[in-house]
Formats: sequence, C-alpha cells, structure tokens
Amino acid sequence: MNYLIGIDIGTSATKTVLFDEKGTVIASASKEYPLYQPQNGWAEQNPEDWKNATLCTLKEVISTQGVKGEDVKGIGLSGQMHGLVMLDEDGEVIRPSIIWCDQRTGEEVKDMERLIGRERLISITANPPLTGWTAAKILWVKKNEPENYKKCKHILLPKDYIRYVLTGEFATEVSDASGMQLLDVPNRCWSDEVLQKLEIEKDLLPKVYESYEITGHVLPEIGEMVGLLEQVAVVGGAGDNAAAAIGTGIVKDGTAFTTIGTSGVVYAHSSKVVIDPKGRVHTCCSAVPGEWHVMGVTQGAGLSLKWFKDNFCQDYTAEAKKQGVDVYDLINKEVSAREVGSNKLIYLPYLMGERTPHLDPDCRGVFFGLSAIHTKPDMIRSIMEGVSFSLSDCNHILQEMDIHVEQMMACGGGGKSPVWRQMLSDMYQCQVKTVKQEEGPALGVAILAGVGTGIYESVESACELLITEEKKNTPIQEHVEQYQQLYEIYKKLYLDLKDTFKQLAAISL
Repeated sequence: MNYLIGIDIGTSATKTVLFDEKGTVIASASKEYPLYQPQNGWAEQNPEDWKNATLCTLKEVISTQGVKGEDVKGIGLSGQMHGLVMLDEDGEVIRPSIIWCDQRTGEEVKDMERLIGRERLISITANPPLTGWTAAKILWVKKNEPENYKKCKHILLPKDYIRYVLTGEFATEVSDASGMQLLDVPNRCWSDEVLQKLEIEKDLLPKVYESYEITGHVLPEIGEMVGLLEQVAVVGGAGDNAAAAIGTGIVKDGTAFTTIGTSGVVYAHSSKVVIDPKGRVHTCCSAVPGEWHVMGVTQGAGLSLKWFKDNFCQDYTAEAKKQGVDVYDLINKEVSAREVGSNKLIYLPYLMGERTPHLDPDCRGVFFGLSAIHTKPDMIRSIMEGVSFSLSDCNHILQEMDIHVEQMMACGGGGKSPVWRQMLSDMYQCQVKTVKQEEGPALGVAILAGVGTGIYESVESACELLITEEKKNTPIQEHVEQYQQLYEIYKKLYLDLKDTFKQLAAISL
C-alpha cells in the first residue's frame, strides 16, 4: 500500500495526517503553539514553533501505525498564507514571523500605491495593496528594522519555511505566492516590475513551482529523525484555502466553498483570470495547474467565537468538561435554542480589522443593539450571525463578478456546526453541503503529492475518486426574510462607523 502525508501549518496548530492512496485517514496528530501580539493590531509567531510541531507530528503519525518509510511516497504542505519568514545566509530565522492577520503596515500600503499605482498593482498582482500581505511586511521591516533586512538572504512563507526544514530547498508554489503581492498572477511568475518599483531584490525570493510539482526530497537527517526515507518527495503544496479547495473537491467552474476557521473565506474556482477592479476580493492562482480562484476573506471569523469563548465562557468550558463533551458542541446547542436575529443584536466581526469588502485595518469589533434583555447565548448567536453576514458580503461580490456558484460546500471548524451551516444557507439562499472527508487542507495537499508522484493521473480525477458529499442544509424561507432585514442594518453600520474607527485608531494612549 502506498501512503501520502499532508501537513497543514495553521495559525493555532500544525496538523499532520497520514493517508493511504484511497484517501483514508490512517493516523493524525496536531500540536498547538502561541500567537503573539506585541502591540494592538500586530500578530507574530515563532517559526521554530512550526518546525517543532511539524517534526513532532510527523514522527507521531509514522511511529504509531508502524508504516514503513519506503511506503510513504510523497508529502504535501499547506499553511497560513501571507506570513513573512526571513532567514540569514546560514538559513537561521532572523525575527518572528509577521503573520497574515497583522495590521501594522498601513503606511507601507500607501507607499505601494504611490510607487506602483493602485490600478497597475491590481492588473499585475490581481489584488490591491493589502496590509496583511507579504510585500507590505517586507517594506515595513526594511523601513523599521534595517539591520534585520540587511541580514536577510531568503524570504519564505510559513509552509515554505517548513519545506526548507524538510528538504533544504528554497521554493514556493503559485497559490501561496499569489498572496505575497509580488507575483504576476495572470502569468504565474514573479513580477520584475513590482519588485523593481518596491526595491525588493529578486534573489531573496524562492523558485516558484506549480502546486503538484516535486520541489525536493526529505533530507537524510530529517528522515532518520521522523522515520522516513530521504527519497520521499515533497511537492509544492498550496496555501491553506487553495489546499482546502482540493480537499473538498472545488476544482472546476461553478463550485465554491465557505470555510470558517480563524479567518473566514468564500472561495470560488475559475478556469480564467477574473479580477475585481475595485479590489474587494482576491484573485489568486489555483492549486489546479493553469487555473485560478477568487475569494473574499473575513479576518475575524472563528477567531471571534474563540475570543468570546476564552474570555467570557468559562462556565461553558467547565460544564463541557463535566459532561465530557466538546465546548463548541455545548455552544451550538445553546445557540440553536435562540431565535434568528439574536433579539435584534448585531455583531461586527472586525477584531483584526477587515479585508472583504472594506480593506480597513482600523475597524474594530462592535455589538450593536445591546440591551438588558440579552443573554450570553444571544451574544454568541449574534457573533455567529455577524460572521455569516460578513461572509455574505463576500458571496454577493462574487455574484456581481458574474461568478455563478452551483455548489457551495462548507468546511473548517465552523463548517462542522449545523447551526452555522443553516445561517449560511439562509443568507446565501442556496444549499450548503459538507463532504464526508474532514481533513480539508491536509487531504488537499496529500492529493497534490499523489499527483506529483504519479499515484493519481490529475487533481480533478483524484478528487472525483476520493471525495464524497455528506450533509446538506437548505434555506428556510422565514429565516431568509428575517436575515435580509438585519443584513441591511449590518451593511449600514460599517458606513456609519468608518470615520469613527479612524478617529479611534488615531488616539495615542
């Protein structure tokens, strides 16, 4: 039997999954690590934490099942996008990684618009200048930490740092590179024009591959450490969302998914380059060779619920432990008992600023309509509804761009919640489905590894073979009408508060 491994370097944990060639999970392991916020709006992680988590989980999935190293044919890598990893000439990490949700680079975004022009940048990179993306972070380090920039010899993304650890190779692939704001997305290569105008040296960047291509092989010392042979191939892999698309079968026109993890995403496949001239959604290269995807992003999706749970739901956590159930199962039960609309309480999920559709690093979370009638379950339901409203913003823009979605899948931690899926179905006014396979990004990159090593003929045929639909939620007309009323207020709130957010951000305390 041939085996494949998918490694997903997430924001909260790294998850490593061992699959057989039929897509069956043989073993799975995960290891958490912290996120650091040195200042309001900043977000950093230690790449060594990702390294340790990867090696630990790799060793665990191999050793627990007694799989022979020679039977593992390939490894695929998935990971959080946009993070900046800087290495010196010895391959050592120079500073903590500035990760995707960091919002410190407002001035650098202005610099990018001045140096290149907003419209020109969109035409090349398929996206406007963004605070959370890698290019602005490079400029920030260059401006604020010149000694670190001077030492830098290699710039990598989070999953590509793990590739370097495993193989010694400096490489990336098109889907993740699309989120750096340095890639010519229509032509799937680094943009010499962008690099020159931003004065970023091209030799700092890794070689770009298609997502299924072999980028290197496991080093002998790593293989010995985790129980693999050094001949095991490591393919390009994909950014987390592009990987999740493969893992849920979103590989052709008319298909899309919504994921609710730390962030939230509405992702639609496209066989051609479709760019929003207003820059409200992101167009990136797909992990399917020669194709693309369009996605809208909610910064604080599952993050909003986790933040509230961690800070205000200690009683829920204690009760869940007492009952021997997952705390989120208890939360779902409480929320399902509350009426649609949370007693007219509306939540804006802007804990880390917002991307789609506002591109505003200064906006912040809001509970609107709070009164003495509201209970904790009302507040939790309003959080889930507010995140769903934000994802509806994304979906409406895709519709405006003439991207017609015939099949919407749900994935991520939030996608497992029947309550959350019903909200999405009611707001999207379409069926929302799940797939039987739950490993999303890890399965997606394992499939890519299988294509790269010749186990599967193509990405599309592998998905058809391995992925099956499971659950389905259908819109409830009464809910549709109620949510439409609340959504109009939700949209107006940002417009009403936009200037106030800026005023708050400008205060020095």
